[in-house]
Amino acid sequence: MPTTMRKIFRYIACLFTAVLFLNIPSLYAAGPPAPSAFDNTLTIGFLILMLILLLIIFMLANLLLGVAQVKMKNEKKLSQEAKAAVTAAVLLFFFSSPMFAQTSAGSADAVKTAETIGGVSATAFYMMASVIFVELLVIFVLLLNVRTLLKVEKQRAEIAERTFAWKAKFSNLWVKLNSFKSPEQEADIDLGHNYDGIRELDNRLPPWWIYGFYLTIVVAGIYLYRYHVSHTGASSIQEYETAIAKADIEVKEYLKSKGDAVDENTVTLLTAPDEIATGKVIFTKSCIACHNEGGAGNVGPNLTDDYWLHGGDIKSIFKTIRYGINAMPQWQNSYSNKEIAALTSYVKSLKGTKPANPKAPQGVLVTDEAAPAKPAADSTVKVSSVITSH
Repeated sequence: MPTTMRKIFRYIACLFTAVLFLNIPSLYAAGPPAPSAFDNTLTIGFLILMLILLLIIFMLANLLLGVAQVKMKNEKKLSQEAKAAVTAAVLLFFFSSPMFAQTSAGSADAVKTAETIGGVSATAFYMMASVIFVELLVIFVLLLNVRTLLKVEKQRAEIAERTFAWKAKFSNLWVKLNSFKSPEQEADIDLGHNYDGIRELDNRLPPWWIYGFYLTIVVAGIYLYRYHVSHTGASSIQEYETAIAKADIEVKEYLKSKGDAVDENTVTLLTAPDEIATGKVIFTKSCIACHNEGGAGNVGPNLTDDYWLHGGDIKSIFKTIRYGINAMPQWQNSYSNKEIAALTSYVKSLKGTKPANPKAPQGVLVTDEAAPAKPAADSTVKVSSVITSH
């Protein structure tokens, strides 16, 4: 904004200076001085109007500077330019009288009538009219700028007023919530204890803290009645048991979707050739090292006889393979329940086979007819001496 105004004043100063220099030659013209142009009423009126317009421009410029709150140096610079413009105008008006000079009487009357307008030369008339037009244009631009700045300042003032009102309301609410005491009221709650300049005041707890404490008492009463008196809500133990039961159901559904729903309680003997073949592959890969080929027994016991260390039924064998025992690993970490079921069925299929160099019986006798179990011939061998079992 200030830059535009400086340009306008600079243009006015240049215009007045140009007019002044254009009329300097006439100041030194030969012959007697012509009658003064200031005797013409139209000239005097134009001059007065131009001076009034210049004064208005100067006042608007200062007003615009005050509203815009520009820096001090810019304000001084602009004021100097405005003064220069007014000075140029004054010099133009007082030293260009030959521009408005009257022509001599006599034969020049016809020329005078043709070359003057209202007793003023056509050049001077149009020049003064142009200056007045430029001044009016500058005033119009300044008024627009003042209006724009006033509108912006008004909007800022409204925003600041709303912000201040909101902050005042929030501040009052904060004071009420915390029940602050003003400095004038501190003398009433002073306990008279002073520690290195720090006074002890008997301030009450803030209302929000007190009412919050009362609310926790009410909530505690409701909780006590609901969970420990009426038992209408599930306790933490009940919630835990419910979560475990739900998790077990989800696990079973997951295993069922994968075909691994079988465990030591639901396992049954498999007889399909492909399932027995799967069990044989697993046995060859993981069990031959301890039970030898064909289940004849090595470190581990013989799997082809009727003597078993940890039960010979399908469920007991599945459980022993799955969870391991003594030095025998837990094969549930390597194989799925479905694969362990296939391996168990393969081990059961080894009964009665005649492998080469079978190991002596170990454990107790187990028959399919659930006959009374009796120790094997070498049952004196302690179970603890067996590194692994089936």
